[in-house]
Amino acid sequence: MRIGIDLGGTNVRGGIVSWDWNITNYSREPFRNQGTLDETLGQLIEFIRPMTGKGIVGIGIGVPSVVDLQQGIVYNVTNIPSWEKVPLKDIIQKQFNVPVEINNDVNCFILGEHRHGLVKGLKNVVGVSCGTGLGAGVIINGELFSGTNCGAGEVGLLHYLDHNIEYYASGNLFKVQFNTTAEEAHRQAVNGAAWALEAWKEFGEHLAEALKSVVYTFDPEAIVLGGSLSKAFALYETPMKIAMKNFEFPESIRRLKIYQTQNENITLLGAAALVSES
Repeated sequence: MRIGIDLGGTNVRGGIVSWDWNITNYSREPFRNQGTLDETLGQLIEFIRPMTGKGIVGIGIGVPSVVDLQQGIVYNVTNIPSWEKVPLKDIIQKQFNVPVEINNDVNCFILGEHRHGLVKGLKNVVGVSCGTGLGAGVIINGELFSGTNCGAGEVGLLHYLDHNIEYYASGNLFKVQFNTTAEEAHRQAVNGAAWALEAWKEFGEHLAEALKSVVYTFDPEAIVLGGSLSKAFALYETPMKIAMKNFEFPESIRRLKIYQTQNENITLLGAAALVSES
């Protein structure tokens, strides 16, 4: 059995993943991300501690940052100001005396989908996470591709209009363009509010540009959408797909499969898979 941890900027989730890929001892709690380095590390360690014990062979952790994959050092973690350079692998290994593997959280997301989710068995796939930000994880020839510095797939930072794609194809759009949150826009759209339906249409059109960048770069068989904004997929699926039709190679778009993730714990499975695949 392995422990899978999904460390976000505002919440931490984790559980024990059995050899048949079921999750037990699931836990979730708010992460006190504004604390000092010692305080935040202390919270993470105490969060993991009840899951450890007999039969645990390793711990996999997904973090919203770039990672030195060999040394397990995380850099400039999103929304955790005190985590500028943290040797997380060594710290957790010394605490629990089991192997620890660290990777980017979106990489863990697509690894989980590829090993145990919607795109199991496909060779070339990309996971795109839409939430507070926008990022991607990449599987090439059946293997996770993290890049030299764990920065592969950061499509949200590509220049777009007067900012970058993330500025428009994330929850930020609803804040700056509509003075609301994506959650509220979702609720209002479900109730038929015209302005909210238009907001999601605009979001879908911007996201289409991000996905076109993914296809130009990686030409995948499938893209899996995750993150909090994927829950509103039905509201922006059609305008997104219409906006993708002007792609330079239309056959690539015709063959492309785009899925909405169906498993809210898929990142935990991907994090746990880091241990068995290290």
